Amino acid sequence: MSESDPAGGHIELEWSLDAIRMGYRHRREQGDIPELAESIRRQGFLHPLTIAPDGLLICGGRRYLAAQYLGLKTVNVWVRTGISDKLSLLLAEQDENQLRLDYTDLEKASLYRELRAELAADAARRQEASRFTAEGRNPRSDGAAESTPPQAEPGDTREQAALIVTGKKGYTKLEQIGRLEELAADAAQPASVRERAQAGLDAIGQGGPVSPAYRRAQAEQSLAELERLAEDDTEPGGVRDAAARALARLRGQQATTRAAELERVAAETLARVRGATKRRPARTLTAAGPDEAARYPVRVFVATVDDLQGFTSHFDPVELAVALDEEQWAGFEAVLDALNEMAEQMRSARAHRLIAL
Repeated sequence: MSESDPAGGHIELEWSLDAIRMGYRHRREQGDIPELAESIRRQGFLHPLTIAPDGLLICGGRRYLAAQYLGLKTVNVWVRTGISDKLSLLLAEQDENQLRLDYTDLEKASLYRELRAELAADAARRQEASRFTAEGRNPRSDGAAESTPPQAEPGDTREQAALIVTGKKGYTKLEQIGRLEELAADAAQPASVRERAQAGLDAIGQGGPVSPAYRRAQAEQSLAELERLAEDDTEPGGVRDAAARALARLRGQQATTRAAELERVAAETLARVRGATKRRPARTLTAAGPDEAARYPVRVFVATVDDLQGFTSHFDPVELAVALDEEQWAGFEAVLDALNEMAEQMRSARAHRLIAL
C-alpha cells in the first residue's frame, strides 16, 4: 500500500527499518529515546520518517532510533525525490529539527560550518554556470547536477548559514566554537592550548557560555608564546627575562581574571615582549665598549617596568627577610642601589629637559 503526493514530491511506503541508513547527523544529544519510543508505542508515528530513494534518512533521526528501540521491523516512510545534493540534505535536516528538539550550541556550530561551506560552493557553481551561459555554452554539458539545489541569496555566507541554523544573522558564537574545535584538534599547537580549547568545548557541551571559553583559549595562545620566548636561547637575555616575568605574573592572575581582560592583557604583553626582539644594532650592541653592558632600547625598559607593576604585592616581606641568605640579600640590595642611582639620573635629566623647554 502506498500513497503519493505529487505536490509534496514524495511517496509514502512501508519500508524495512534495516534498509534505512541514518548516515551522519549533526545532532549529538538525542534526548530521551525511551520516552519517545513509549509515545510511539501508544500512538504510532504522527509523522513518517523521510528518506531518499536509496534509503538515506533525511528527516526523523530520533524517531528512527525509537523504532530501533522498539524492535520494529518495518515503518511507514515518505520517499522524497529531488534531494540529491549535500546542501539540500543539510537544509532538510535543519528544517526538521527547527520544529522539534533544539540543537545544542556544539550541534549548531557543526551544522553551521557545513552549511557555510556548501553555500559558498553553491554560489561558486552558480557563478560558473552564469559564465558558461554568457559564453553561449550549456552548463549541463559540463557535468552540472541533474537537480537544482536551493539557491543562496547574495551576501556573506556566514550570515546566510547562521540565519538558517539559528534564525539570526549573528555568527560570532558559531565561529568561536569552530575556532575552539580547530585549536583542540591542531597537533601543531602547544599542548596547553589544545587542552584549554578542549576544556572550553567540554564546558560548552555542558551548557556553559561560549565567549569566555573562546577568550581563555585565545589568551592561552599568547601565554604559550610567552613561554616559548622565555625558553628560546636564540632570543636576547632581556627578552627571555621579560617573557618569563610576564608569564609568571599572568599565570598567577589567570584564575581570578575575567576572560576578556585576560585575553586583552596577554595579547598586549606578548606584543610588548615581541617588540623588544626587534633590536637596533646601531643603538644597542655596537655602541657598547669592551667593558660596557649592552644597551637595550627604551621599549624594553617600558616593558620591564610594566611587568613589575604590582610585583611587591605577591610576596611577604617578613618571609623573604628570613628566607634569603646573605648572598641573595646582597644581590637584592645591589639591584635597589642601581635602580635608585638610575632614578636620580633620570630625574636630573628630566629636570634639565623641562628647564630647557
